[in-house]
Amino acid sequence: MLTTDNVAGCLVGVVALVVVIAATLAAQRVPAVVVAAPVAVLLVALGLTDLDAAVAEVVTMAPTIGFLAAMLVIAEVCAREGVFGWVGSVLAGWSRGSPHRLLRIVFVVAAMTTAILSLDTTIVLLTPVAVATARHIGARVTPVAFSSAHLANTASTLMPVSNLTNLLAFSATGLGFLGFTGLMAAPWVAGIVVEYLIFRWFFADALRETTPPDVPAPDTPDAPPRRPTLLLVALALLLVAFVVAEPFGVPLAVVAGVGAAIFALPGLIRSPLPALRDAAVAVNIPFLGFVATLGVVILPVRNGPLGDWISRLIPSSSTLLGILTVAVLAAVLANLVNNLPATLLLIPLVAHDPGLVLAMLLGVNIGPNLAYFGSLANLLWREIMHRDTMHRDTAAPTSREYLRLGALTVPVTLGAAVVALWAGLQLR
Repeated sequence: MLTTDNVAGCLVGVVALVVVIAATLAAQRVPAVVVAAPVAVLLVALGLTDLDAAVAEVVTMAPTIGFLAAMLVIAEVCAREGVFGWVGSVLAGWSRGSPHRLLRIVFVVAAMTTAILSLDTTIVLLTPVAVATARHIGARVTPVAFSSAHLANTASTLMPVSNLTNLLAFSATGLGFLGFTGLMAAPWVAGIVVEYLIFRWFFADALRETTPPDVPAPDTPDAPPRRPTLLLVALALLLVAFVVAEPFGVPLAVVAGVGAAIFALPGLIRSPLPALRDAAVAVNIPFLGFVATLGVVILPVRNGPLGDWISRLIPSSSTLLGILTVAVLAAVLANLVNNLPATLLLIPLVAHDPGLVLAMLLGVNIGPNLAYFGSLANLLWREIMHRDTMHRDTAAPTSREYLRLGALTVPVTLGAAVVALWAGLQLR
């Protein structure tokens, strides 16, 4: 009989997780949920996890998944109403033709976009705008393109809403929205500043080179698009709502859901069917289904010998060494099994200390900058860059480039963020 405690059951659980992770690599052709859902059902049928535990895991994750769906709709409305087209014109104007200045501005904009609208928004919507802006002013594309990829990970540590990993672990911290953001503010700033300094050094030659400017790209027209003031104000009010609603016990998912309805309302009034279609596409039900089933697939691994072994590596308290240990372990696991499974695996093991939960998030958020496989956002960025360069007959970023840059940035950036987190915890 298979159980999570015997060797055969442990192997089946690990193989099931590997199969599901491999499915993420083919997600552009076949949605990962097509593989993950049958695997989850099979694990329940084999007795490696019981149905009650699987249902409880999905129910626990439901508010997080609902919040993610709402934020995806909000990001889609922002894109459709020209927020990122306006951002592109601002990037071009503020850069004044300087590659150094453009890199600095992209760092700031990518950090803010990631923190407020999540890392996927930075990858999908900001990356093409930043790349088009670089070409428009005659700057090399590589520094700007890599900055959007790295900032999507590094800058996703700030708020509970910045990354799905944060949302999954938010309740385990025992902190409120402001408490979480306050403790993560110093690591966020430290990580971004260190990353920027390394980028300036690593891409020094590329930032000195210029190319013939492109004609204005669709996202960076000569006549700046109208500033979407109402949407920008609405985003600010949404962040305020997250902070204000929490003390009254209103879940973040409810606030985000109301926000998504308000953001989508003007489009629904103008043209109901196209707006509903756009919202349905933005929600990305296959991806949400994948996240839910992944929570079930990880159960046999988390409850088996592998989970027990990892738990013995977890320190008992959030000393500086303890925080560093958890952050490094989380970063390693993120690059071995992807950061979503790593988060789901580690949350119960670090939940006894809020500082260790936050350290784990630093590891699973910053660690993926080391390799493409570290996060789904990385894989999506690679796909976007391949499509962009294919249309222009230019070379796409290589895995070697990504690894070289990641090997330089991740240890230093993660170390700086860990020290900043430890310092913040001492001041509580």
